[in-house]
Amino acid sequence: MLPATLQFLITMIACAINERMQRKLDYTQEEVRVLKDMLKAATGSDRIVFTADQRRRLAVAGKALSPEERKKCCQIVKPGTLLGWFRQMAAQTYDSSKKKVGRPRKKKDIRKLVIAMALANLGWGYTKIRDALRTGLKIEIGRTTVANILLEEGIEPAPERERKRTWKQFMKSHWDTLYACDFFSVEALGPFGTVRYMVFFVIEIKSRAVEIAGIAVDPGEAWMKQVARNLTDPVDGFLRGAKYLIHDRDPLFTEAFIAILEAGGVKSAKIPAQSPNCNPYAERFVKTIKYECLNHFVIFGERHLRHLIKEFVEHYMTERFHQGIGGQLIRKQFGPTNDNGADGKVACRSRFGGMLNYYYREAA
Repeated sequence: MLPATLQFLITMIACAINERMQRKLDYTQEEVRVLKDMLKAATGSDRIVFTADQRRRLAVAGKALSPEERKKCCQIVKPGTLLGWFRQMAAQTYDSSKKKVGRPRKKKDIRKLVIAMALANLGWGYTKIRDALRTGLKIEIGRTTVANILLEEGIEPAPERERKRTWKQFMKSHWDTLYACDFFSVEALGPFGTVRYMVFFVIEIKSRAVEIAGIAVDPGEAWMKQVARNLTDPVDGFLRGAKYLIHDRDPLFTEAFIAILEAGGVKSAKIPAQSPNCNPYAERFVKTIKYECLNHFVIFGERHLRHLIKEFVEHYMTERFHQGIGGQLIRKQFGPTNDNGADGKVACRSRFGGMLNYYYREAA
């Protein structure tokens, strides 16, 4: 748990950042109001006529906002108008009532393929998408057609798409060598009252494999440095195949900790402040271990806690089916099991008195 002084300092910094962002928003809104006054004085009307491209750009940007953000930010059009424009733009793709003029539109499957290529390859321009379709897939299409398809779908050209690369896209592009880590706290009964333990773990994003790196009451810099050395050990370190480690901005992730990681070939990838959604796989593991195991026990001391975590991690790695990897096991358990059909006897391996169960068929 962070000291009270440090918590107060972090809160003050967060409030200062929020206040600064609010001042910027207030200025932008006031600037828009001044421009509307100038327009009214010049034309005698405050009504603004938008082109089709301007409506499309505003609709795409406005759809990404939450309802509260739209109410707060929209100045020149109403939030309902933005959503109406977006619905019209989406409906035009499937509108067959208008008389078709000019060359026939490309088939839906080709359009979907163009859109998928643009979204999956943020740096690909119209020409590169055209060449990939022509040369690789033998689909005849022109550069202008590619541009029109993306324009109709509200997808921006390659330079703008590349600048708006999301955190999710970053994670997917580094999938094979990307790991994440985090802490979670567990309260246990000690001889003199309740003791809070901090559990530090690392998860491999692609396979969902988890390593409990350490458990401590008051982890400090020296403890974190030793954990970093263990994780990056070239022989059996859990991070020996990693290139990036995602973590939050907890003060425990010190410069010395990051330096040891980098010496082992692992780069630190800090998520934005107060953004747990940027580390979803670690957050999901915390929810899983607490919901399926720790919340069901009254924990008596560190030894009991370590036993519970050890048993659950073994179940998690070898006996739990994970929806995120297609309902498969992370590691198949070697033993007398039958994988050749439904001929063997059904058996069950239980932990914690039947709270965690794994069903399988014994070898004949």
